[in-house]
Amino acid sequence: MLAVRIHEHGGPEVLRVERAPDPVVGPLQVLVEVRAVALNHIDLWVRRGLPRLRLRFPHILGADVAGVVAEVGAGVAGVRPGDEVLVAPGVSCGQCAACVAGDDTFCPDYSILGEHIPGGYAERLAVPAANILPKPASLSFPEAAAVPLVFLTAWNMLVTNGRIRRGDVVLIWGAGSGVGSAAVQIAKAHGATVIATAGADWKLARARELGADYTINHAEADVGEAVRGVVGRRGVDIAFDHVGQATWATSLRALARGGRLVTCGATSGPIGETDIRYIYARALSIHGTWLGAKRELREALRLITDGLARPVVHAVLPLADAAEAHRMLERREQFGKVVLVP
Repeated sequence: MLAVRIHEHGGPEVLRVERAPDPVVGPLQVLVEVRAVALNHIDLWVRRGLPRLRLRFPHILGADVAGVVAEVGAGVAGVRPGDEVLVAPGVSCGQCAACVAGDDTFCPDYSILGEHIPGGYAERLAVPAANILPKPASLSFPEAAAVPLVFLTAWNMLVTNGRIRRGDVVLIWGAGSGVGSAAVQIAKAHGATVIATAGADWKLARARELGADYTINHAEADVGEAVRGVVGRRGVDIAFDHVGQATWATSLRALARGGRLVTCGATSGPIGETDIRYIYARALSIHGTWLGAKRELREALRLITDGLARPVVHAVLPLADAAEAHRMLERREQFGKVVLVP
């Protein structure tokens, strides 16, 4: 099959378009003919190299896959060749106490496609049947590929950990990202007031189209002051932060009493200054998210099938242009997702 693989860590130039062995389908597995694979920042981090991440080269990136079932392994029920599907990006053992309880991200063997195990930058992908979900009929394959990782992550942050309620005020950093654009829609579907930030006015306009009530250009304005201009001294109920070091202190200070800071990333750096006294004096909570359970992805998908949310695709490029797609993400040129098609 045709695939894009890396043989070493480095810049976009290490992405090689080449022939790779076809995956072999084992028991309880499904072979998917990949029709689209969406990029995430995790692709950039794995390509560059992460501490304690040991890859077996050559490696195939890509966590978000949509396609058509080509073959099913022994013991697979409920999935047939020809089914249009999307793939849940987290792979777990399915047998440990965490998996049985539905908390698959706590599985000791939990892996993410494209990070720990081969992913979807290829024409075909073999995955456990448990990771197969039906593709919403209303979505194209590129749109379906834009759903799993960001909608699952945003759902876990806002709904599971953030305990979002109607009337909450939510600060969402980086609304132009895939996870940010998903978060705006999930928050609005739950009746929240959304304050969204982005680094360009055209991205703020797109965020308002998705439902953001207030927008802030974080490249030009003091976000903390701008938030206070909206909510006064009360603060926001939830700060949705996937930026990290550059935004951490502002997120904490923006919270109302009993507020929740939810985080899933540290693109600007991993060390955030925290005044512990502020946390206990205002009864704040900090919740980390590492994707989410498959059941949560099914819940998030219901928003899409009910017409309350839709994945945002910025650009669709050929698989052979994976290096340019990575550069596009690194330059922050996109609003929503960049998608590759074989």
